[in-house]
Amino acid sequence: QVQLVESGGGLVQPGGSLRLSCAASGIIFSAYDMGWYRQAPGKQRELVAVITSGGGTNYADSVKGRFTISRDNVKNTMTLLMNALKPEDTAVYSCNAQLYSITYWGQGTQVTVSS
Repeated sequence: QVQLVESGGGLVQPGGSLRLSCAASGIIFSAYDMGWYRQAPGKQRELVAVITSGGGTNYADSVKGRFTISRDNVKNTMTLLMNALKPEDTAVYSCNAQLYSITYWGQGTQVTVSS
């Protein structure tokens, strides 16, 4: 049974930081490209950051320089460190695992940036 479980969301003031984690089980984690997506109310889901099985990273322009994605293939976890958060970063953040046409999603964790 595949599980992707996100944690670390919450309420933070503008300019603050949060660290999201995604714990994976039931997959050969090191083989999968992993990513964070987000969906704000009334908007389409968008890619935030991705880290490939080889460790390459890519970020949405809106988060470059503020967010850092990383993975630990021993602990089967992926992390998104979010700094300098803005109100427009408010969304449900979901973890994604992809290998060719196989894709899995976590349930998501709410991030709210507000004063």
